[in-house]
Amino acid sequence: MRLALAAIVASFATINYASAQPTVRLSAAEEEALMRSWIKTLGSDEFGGREPMTPYEDKTVEYLADEMRAIGLEPAFDGSYFQKVMTVSTTCRLKNDRIKVRGRRSATLTAPDDLVIWTSRATDKIELKGAEFVFCGFGIDAPDFGWNDFEGIDLSGKIVISMVNDPGFYDELMFQGRNMTYYGRWTYKFEEALRKGAAGCLVLHNTAAASYDWSVCSNHTGSNLSLYDEATANAGELAVKGWLHEDGCRKLFAAAGMDFEAACEAAKHPGFRALPLKVKGDIILNINCVINETRNVAGVLRGSVKPDEAVVFSAHWDHFGFGTPDETGDAIYNGAADNGSGMAAVLLLARKYASLPCRPGRSMLFLIPTLEESGLFGSEYYCKHPAFPMEKTVACINFDCIAPDAATYDAVVLGGRPGRNLERYLEACAAAQGRYVFYNDDNSDGWFFRSDHFNFVRHGVPAVVIEPGKDLKDPQHPNKYPRPLWYHKPSDQYLEDWDFSGTLDHVNMMFGVGLSMANEP
Repeated sequence: MRLALAAIVASFATINYASAQPTVRLSAAEEEALMRSWIKTLGSDEFGGREPMTPYEDKTVEYLADEMRAIGLEPAFDGSYFQKVMTVSTTCRLKNDRIKVRGRRSATLTAPDDLVIWTSRATDKIELKGAEFVFCGFGIDAPDFGWNDFEGIDLSGKIVISMVNDPGFYDELMFQGRNMTYYGRWTYKFEEALRKGAAGCLVLHNTAAASYDWSVCSNHTGSNLSLYDEATANAGELAVKGWLHEDGCRKLFAAAGMDFEAACEAAKHPGFRALPLKVKGDIILNINCVINETRNVAGVLRGSVKPDEAVVFSAHWDHFGFGTPDETGDAIYNGAADNGSGMAAVLLLARKYASLPCRPGRSMLFLIPTLEESGLFGSEYYCKHPAFPMEKTVACINFDCIAPDAATYDAVVLGGRPGRNLERYLEACAAAQGRYVFYNDDNSDGWFFRSDHFNFVRHGVPAVVIEPGKDLKDPQHPNKYPRPLWYHKPSDQYLEDWDFSGTLDHVNMMFGVGLSMANEP
């Protein structure tokens, strides 16, 4: 049956149509030329690095909507290709750059050496008088792993201190070992502290467990971006969020007359319970906040059988705009690979599906969200306000940095779980190309949580993202431009000698996957 399915998928995957002339097929060379054209345009200096909420956003989203319109996609959002996403940007200054705490002894925590602190609330001031600090281990409540750091503790109005990562980092027999679960992400720590009624949460930094040093946190002193709830002005968010240096935490423990190292060690073992430090301090933040608007872009190809259900193809449009110049003086972060290549893949798939002689059974949604680089906010907002309900969303196939890429025998998939329908089709479509699927389950750096597919996963939708393979078809010609050379740098620019052989393999494989899932009875 697998071979029969592979043969069917192969027949679909070799059909290439031009959208304006459905009877005319595009060759592989013509498809490559289209992708190159889109990437070259979106990654050009003219688009200024595609920073959201700048004039370059207008240029980017209008261009994408025009391309979707030309392909023949319907607007996804009540007659519009745009979905408004409201944000709040807060610039926070801790009063006198310090917090004085009192316990058995007194201590002073200074910013940014001991801590970095901010808020998502749209207000001009946060004032927490006599806030009490509680050490909550990893700050995890995980029934699926039999772990609860909060049992028996009342956190109302208190400041939670949560260690970064999860217990598996220290004991490979716990959780998923060195493969970080979402319980280990710093964003989860804030979410769980809020659910427990805390006033704030400070994530305890550790260089090894976080996979980056304190400078990454201490540089987080500018504006902080969040989604904005117009009805509440984000009043329901934590009053304060932040990072705490280990030396700063040692000061708190010393003021409490408690052993910091012993507490951290105890927190790594089952049965740990939160420790009230009986240390209090005044936290006063002066805030400048700016409310702004950015946009997701999406178009729909309506299904012929189940138009109310959808397969989603996604790729974020945003990048970093103008930033620190490189050694050549270039200050434009063009984002040609990240993520001009992903957008080009979504547009090419839209064109291929729109040109089929028969519409797919389910609808196809081509989603290009904003604010991925800032925290997956665009896709988070979409998943909360979807064009198709999450329970009617069959799968999300996400593209992030797929060009340049050399041809490989392995199709590396992040987020796959063998045995699901999505993975069955991935394997069949890869086999139709003479390839095999390799499921990348190494999440020690938390990469799985750092692209837009993850928000779909959080809403129960199977979702994957394709990654560069390693099993080269031609070992003599590896990718000339591997990711470390350009990732989040001004050097991420389109070049004519980019290799698209692997990129087009990925796109055609996902074409077959999407078509199969759209037509699945």
